[in-house]
Amino acid sequence: MLQHLNMWKAQEVYYLGLQRSREKMEEQNRCKKLRVCVATCNRADYSKLAPIMLGIKSHSDEFDLEVVVLGSHLIDDYGNTFRMIEQDDFDIGSKLHTIVRGEDEASMVESVGLALVKLPDILQRLNPDILIVHGDRFDALALAIAAALMNIRILHLEGGEVSGTIDDSIRHSISKLAHYHACCTRRAEQHLIAMCEDHSRILLAGCPSYDKLLSTHHRDDYMDIIKSWLGDKVKEHDYIVALQHPVTTDIQHSIKIYGLMLDALMSFNKKTLILFPNIDAGSKEMVRVMRKKGIEQHPNFRAMKHIPFDQFIQLVCHAGCMIGNSSCGVREAGAFGTPVINLGTRQTGRETGENVLHVRDADTHNKIYHALELQFGKRYPCSKIYGDGNAVPRILKFLRTINLEEPLQKTFCFPLVKDCISQDIDHILETQSALAIDLGGTNLRVAIVCMRGKIVKKYSQPNPKTFDARMQLILKMCTEAMRDAVRLNCRILGVGVSTGGRVNPQEGVVLHSTELIQEWSSVDLRTPISDALHLPVWVDNDGNCAALAERKFGHGKGVENFVTVITGTGIGGGIIHHNELIHGSTYCAAELGHIIVSLEGPECSCGSQGCIEAYASGMALQREAKRLHDEDLLKVDGMDMKLSEQVTAAHLIDAARLGNSKADAILNRASTALGVGIVNILHIVNPSLVILSGILAPYYQASVQQIISKRALFSAQSIKVVTSDLEEPALLGAASMVLDYATRRVY
Repeated sequence: MLQHLNMWKAQEVYYLGLQRSREKMEEQNRCKKLRVCVATCNRADYSKLAPIMLGIKSHSDEFDLEVVVLGSHLIDDYGNTFRMIEQDDFDIGSKLHTIVRGEDEASMVESVGLALVKLPDILQRLNPDILIVHGDRFDALALAIAAALMNIRILHLEGGEVSGTIDDSIRHSISKLAHYHACCTRRAEQHLIAMCEDHSRILLAGCPSYDKLLSTHHRDDYMDIIKSWLGDKVKEHDYIVALQHPVTTDIQHSIKIYGLMLDALMSFNKKTLILFPNIDAGSKEMVRVMRKKGIEQHPNFRAMKHIPFDQFIQLVCHAGCMIGNSSCGVREAGAFGTPVINLGTRQTGRETGENVLHVRDADTHNKIYHALELQFGKRYPCSKIYGDGNAVPRILKFLRTINLEEPLQKTFCFPLVKDCISQDIDHILETQSALAIDLGGTNLRVAIVCMRGKIVKKYSQPNPKTFDARMQLILKMCTEAMRDAVRLNCRILGVGVSTGGRVNPQEGVVLHSTELIQEWSSVDLRTPISDALHLPVWVDNDGNCAALAERKFGHGKGVENFVTVITGTGIGGGIIHHNELIHGSTYCAAELGHIIVSLEGPECSCGSQGCIEAYASGMALQREAKRLHDEDLLKVDGMDMKLSEQVTAAHLIDAARLGNSKADAILNRASTALGVGIVNILHIVNPSLVILSGILAPYYQASVQQIISKRALFSAQSIKVVTSDLEEPALLGAASMVLDYATRRVY
């Protein structure tokens, strides 16, 4: 016995020691700083890398930052932009002059070769744990080749994207050399998976520049910045930003487009801020064209080699239009809703928002001029295709998970590429979600709704009586929900709004409101919400939203043709035909409550007589209950009704249940009116299912089914009537607009 006790005690001591050893090893790993080298080649990639560098620098207890500067940063003709890195208080560990001047195809190749000659000494001296490389420039390719051959781990930013030029080949080459990936969009993530990259090493982070862009673009001094670059007389939204780069696979054509763009801008006669092109082959010829046309001396033009990023985003944000082929036009400008004209093929494959007008075959001055007439001065909904402002925290969290003990050799995967409905990543568990708003007659509600229809968090406030107070409360509640979404690991894709009244969903405008919501006609909901939250916004009425909720989460899932009828305070609904919601030519399709079932019926709130709503709505039943109560014909034995209690439809139903024949007759008439109306719907659109939603649905379901079996045509008598299982159809329907449509374009 004593021997066994000693043996167990010895084992206990052994395992305790083993546990302490493991804890000590984990503590040592935590204490060890990750040596991160960030290499920047030009002004464009620095705008993406700077937020990451700042994040790494602010966590100096976890990371050691080394900065390497090369490429056009060190060339006077391109603004000596390394100085802005120093002004941002970063210590530049190494400066490498790697550009062979010439601005043609051969000089680009020679520049890559020169970089490969110089980089090994620098990387050997710094000996980083990981090198962060951005994008698709030839300088970045040299960095990736050198690091891969020297067994240094590589994190590649913005891989998997498609633009349509030689940049694609360079970008994908860097991705194949990289060990880890931080991409900006869901489509880019899918491209990387299709390229056989390991899904567990891909982070869907968003674009790092959006972190700074979304937090700083609303500056009070933006007019001072605009005037400092364009002069004192310029006004907001009354100038153009132009930025055109050469296309290295078709240099002569891109030079021709550049000349046509300059001619169109001179004819358009607006103040224009034009930036010099990048250092790619063909840039020297483009500068010659600009100088030959006298752009630098033209009174309408300001030609600049470089503008600091924080000032450049102010200029883009408040411009009347941006023109050229810079990725900034299809990426960052969308966050402001700035109109963009994209010329040529350089950005052909990029994901773009609705603010971008493509002129791919920009072969005439008139075509470009006409595009300027179409776009100048417009404003579009803000887009977050490329990020939500939280990329840097995700990237830092990702860096912390890198295990330096893992084998360095890359392994490639060959998975089937499938459209995942969730956004779960091995390193960051996030849920694709929507912000849903329900504007009811009494309450204003906001909810965070995930892809599976679960309401993650809900907020409710009384609906204000005035327009201004209502809009302020909507934005306040949405802002609070956005903050909570980050904490709850929910990625908000967009905002869906359900509201009473007639709605133009294409414009996001409430055309006519119900009597329950005051000051709510001819109201543009999309623009102020989109501008404030930088998210796409969808708007529809509550009946249509209920149908959308059933299609995605309820009885309508997988049903091609069905009708949803809301039986609440009023009567409404929505029609799904061939899997699509029917709006009608003037957006009043599915006003089911106003189907007339009697020529001499009671007056309806719409001004007509004999509508379903005048018989079967909660308001109609309440009206009849009050009439019986005033005539002392409502209360029967067994009813629990206090003298001071307000009479409602529930009292009428309770009285009928307890044997009140007059209450029962009223409810039978209401059920018949609703049933006859639904029979009319069946004969018009012939759905395969009817879904009753709302508080009165359980009471009406059996009666409506019976009326259909008696009064409908034989071919429609078998159509089922079911009650909805959804507790929050308005919120879920608002969310489904976002989840269905935003994920088609996925960001």
